[in-house]
Amino acid sequence: MAHTEAASDLPPGPDPEPPAPPRNGFDRYFEISARRSTLGREIRGGLATFFTMSYIVVLNPLILGGGADKNGAHLNMTQVAAATALVAGVMTILMGVVARFPLALAAGLGVNALVAYEIAPTMTWADAMGLVVIEGVLITIFVLTGLREALFRAVPAQLKIAIGVGIGLFLTMIGLVDAGFVRSTGTGAPPVQLGLGNRLVGWPSLVFVIALLVTLVLVVRRVKGAILLGIAFGTVLAVIVEAIVKIGPTFISPEKTNPHGWNLNVPELPDKIFDLPDLGLLGHFSVLGAWDSGVTLVAIMFVFTLLVTDFFDTMGTMVAVGYEAGPQGGLLNEDGTPPRTREILLVDSIAAAAGGAASTSSNTSYIESASGVAEGARTGVANLVTGGLFLVAMFFAPIVEIVPFEAASVALVVVGFLMMTAVRSIDWTDYEIAIPAFLAIVLMPFTYSISTGIGAGFIAYVLLQAVRGKARRVSPLMWGAAALFVIYFLRDPIEQLLS
Repeated sequence: MAHTEAASDLPPGPDPEPPAPPRNGFDRYFEISARRSTLGREIRGGLATFFTMSYIVVLNPLILGGGADKNGAHLNMTQVAAATALVAGVMTILMGVVARFPLALAAGLGVNALVAYEIAPTMTWADAMGLVVIEGVLITIFVLTGLREALFRAVPAQLKIAIGVGIGLFLTMIGLVDAGFVRSTGTGAPPVQLGLGNRLVGWPSLVFVIALLVTLVLVVRRVKGAILLGIAFGTVLAVIVEAIVKIGPTFISPEKTNPHGWNLNVPELPDKIFDLPDLGLLGHFSVLGAWDSGVTLVAIMFVFTLLVTDFFDTMGTMVAVGYEAGPQGGLLNEDGTPPRTREILLVDSIAAAAGGAASTSSNTSYIESASGVAEGARTGVANLVTGGLFLVAMFFAPIVEIVPFEAASVALVVVGFLMMTAVRSIDWTDYEIAIPAFLAIVLMPFTYSISTGIGAGFIAYVLLQAVRGKARRVSPLMWGAAALFVIYFLRDPIEQLLS
């Protein structure tokens, strides 16, 4: 998720005066009065959270729909949109009811790119989503046994930051390429270029640039829902341009392409924007498929990479959202952790498996929930509002079929920027952490692989600690992870030796 700063760096202090007594059982259960909130504030906060993060209903189908499995099959974007809204709605409501914390969930950016562009091309979509289910089950077990916190502590904080920054750059690269702003030269050097012949050509490129600039202005002005508004503006502009110029798609046939055309979708008004949700992707996963296809080592490494990619956000996110409420907000205990931390982590872990089971990729907690807290949300009631709106969004899934990459990619670039801002927390004067962080950050976009960046960062960190005589400081879990990545990178030479 995109990371933002908490509103306050102060730990929660003692209450200046006791809160009002609960008005009824609903108030008592959700602790509305106990956290000095009101039903109106919770509703307002839930609305703010939804409009801040609802872009995922459009963006997730476009990311997953942009990938193809080993058979060349693509997921149906309308089905992905409906399933994305369904899982986000159900899991957000579950978080509100079980953990009673204003933290919304949806398909995780970064993990969905990993699934679409790295995992799916090596197996079928059902097999890829099966690995996501396995990852979610493992995280759930880690929560119940306390291992999740142990693994969280094993990875150095600055290396975790670097992983998030690298994913942000990777998403940015995907956005620029999908929008046609950056294209392959088809030659060895340079490998990429601006548009065609280092020129931006065609109306779609202009739509992308204008939509990006408008979105950046909205972000700078702190407009709520800026990313969603940017996608909507770009889509409306694209529809108008297509209606006037009649550009058509980039891909016409295997023998014929239009380099000036739209990528993925041609922005034309659909026959209907409201329909009963098509939930045909629910249950479309195979837990054993990847293991039966003879790529066991690859499957293990993908599950491990999913774990690492999906693992650390929530613990930082829930604390950041809690800080947004301020010292008297009631969302953090004296030790700086939220109340019902285990329940929060448990729901988040179940959401990861649920996302795989619905073919929407792993679901996780969203830092955008802080916008709802800033509007007054303090309890799980806000989640009931946010989750309910996601369920309503299921019925508008056909809208995604008119959104071209040139409009949706704006969100990837902006999210990439937001994730990039965390780079300031890395100590670049300490080479022992700076070099692993650098490798993790740059190799993700440059190799088009999240797992490559994470692996290089882990291996470099363990190696540099060892040569500096600090091997004992490295957690055994980090040693084991680095060893797995070494085997993963050397799997071809190993297979040749064993053959």
